[in-house]
Amino acid sequence: MWDAISQIAIVFLGAGSIILIAKKNKWGFVLGLAAQPFWYITAIVNEQRGVFLVSFIYTISWCFGIYEWFFKDKIKKDD
Repeated sequence: MWDAISQIAIVFLGAGSIILIAKKNKWGFVLGLAAQPFWYITAIVNEQRGVFLVSFIYTISWCFGIYEWFFKDKIKKDD
């Protein structure tokens, strides 16, 4: 059951994130990060160590995108 839910979430959140980022909308990074738990679930359920590792790298990348688009300028202004 969790695998099916994860697959559906990955499709909608993953596709949504790419579409938003292509339109230069910062909320795409948030959707991408929201998809990550579902990638981890899929990787664990299906014993896919490579997917798990790549998901970890993607999580860091999504967090970096959120920092760049949401917080970087605010932190610079405070200095």
